[in-house]
Amino acid sequence: MRICKIFCIILLFSFSLTTALKADSEKMVLGLEIFNNKAMCSVCHVLKSAGSTGNIGPDLDDLKLSEEQIRDVVTQGFGVMPAFGEEGLLTSEEIDAVSYYVTNSSGK
Repeated sequence: MRICKIFCIILLFSFSLTTALKADSEKMVLGLEIFNNKAMCSVCHVLKSAGSTGNIGPDLDDLKLSEEQIRDVVTQGFGVMPAFGEEGLLTSEEIDAVSYYVTNSSGK
């Protein structure tokens, strides 16, 4: 009986982990799509994992910002960068995805 409980716990844990990894993967794919196409971040920014070579904004591979800091800049804008959230150019889900993507891709 004890082995059955342990097996069930392991099975439940592995299912939860698989679900979380799938959600993260989907968020990365959406973030890349937004980065390169909808928000066109690649026009201004360098990010090797996205294949972008922009030379207007900061090199995101060198910039070590947190996901929250990136989310704030994308939402509110900074300098010549538009406020994608305040101007309604991206939804909050899209801003979360692109922030997650940049945070987990920069410097790689």
